[in-house]
Amino acid sequence: MGSPTYMGSVSWQFKKFADASSKAWFTQKWKNKIAAGFTNSASMNGDKLSTLHYLFTLSMQHSMVWVGTGMMPANTKEAQRNDVNHLGSFAGAIASTPSNASVDEMLPGDLETARLFGQRVAETTRQFMAGRS
Repeated sequence: MGSPTYMGSVSWQFKKFADASSKAWFTQKWKNKIAAGFTNSASMNGDKLSTLHYLFTLSMQHSMVWVGTGMMPANTKEAQRNDVNHLGSFAGAIASTPSNASVDEMLPGDLETARLFGQRVAETTRQFMAGRS
């Protein structure tokens, strides 16, 4: 699940999707499906964790299985902004892109973090599915 962070939460478009998921919730259609989340906002903090918590809560209400990043943060004095997981999230992938930047201007470290996170979600899904047979 992914949404830009607007005003400390998901966008209205994602909220509309979440609200429309009540039929799936009632029938537990997404139960035991793998879930993960990502977000981006202009500020370094930008209350991205609030957005990830929203996504996590929605997935838990649907009885889904949440996957975190599995990445250590780049938090030493030597760390650079383009390091993997420089923003230090365990709950999901986060990125920070200036409000007047284009998609092509996303930082390589944030893109690599997203790529590695996608790999982790895919690997977790494969392991989960193998365990179900």
